[in-house]
Amino acid sequence: MEEYLEIVNEEDRIIGLGKRSFIHKIGALHRAVHIFVFDLDGRLYLGKRSQNKDTHPLKWVSSASGHVDPKETYEKAAYRELKEELGLELPLNKVFKLKACPQTEGEHVVVYQTITVFEPFPNRAEIEEGRFFSLEEISKLLTKSPEIFTPSFRYIFKLYKERCVE
Repeated sequence: MEEYLEIVNEEDRIIGLGKRSFIHKIGALHRAVHIFVFDLDGRLYLGKRSQNKDTHPLKWVSSASGHVDPKETYEKAAYRELKEELGLELPLNKVFKLKACPQTEGEHVVVYQTITVFEPFPNRAEIEEGRFFSLEEISKLLTKSPEIFTPSFRYIFKLYKERCVE
C-alpha cells in the first residue's frame, strides 16, 4: 500500500495531501528527516539504499532518513526512522533545517545527529548494507566518486561539514 505524504509550500506550511509517487512525479514540496549516527570515534554510519528502492537504489545515504508522515512532527519522524531503519532508540539533537530545494529533491529537511555505542542493525528492506566511515573517508569518496551517494546526502553532508565540523 502506497504511503500518503503532506504537500507543503515554500514556507513548509501544509497545503495538501498526496500519494508519494504522485508527489515525486510532479515535484511537489514535502518533508523529510536525515539522521547522522556517529560512533565514539567520530565516524559516521552510512547506509547503502536497498536495491528495491524506487529512487537511488544502491546509493550511500545518511545513517537513517525518510519522509515525515501526515500529522507527524519532524522529531517524531526522526525517532521512527532511526528505529525502523537501524533498530536504534537514542536521544537525537537537531542540527539544522534546510528549505526545500533542487538539491534536497523538493524536501524540507531537518537533520539530526546522535552518538551510539551500539552496533546498528540495518533493516534489509531499507538498507542493503551499512558501516561507519571517517568524515575524511567520506570527503575523499565524495570527491572521487560522488555518484555513489544520493544527491541529497552530497548536499547535506557538505553543509554539515561547513556548519558543524571544526
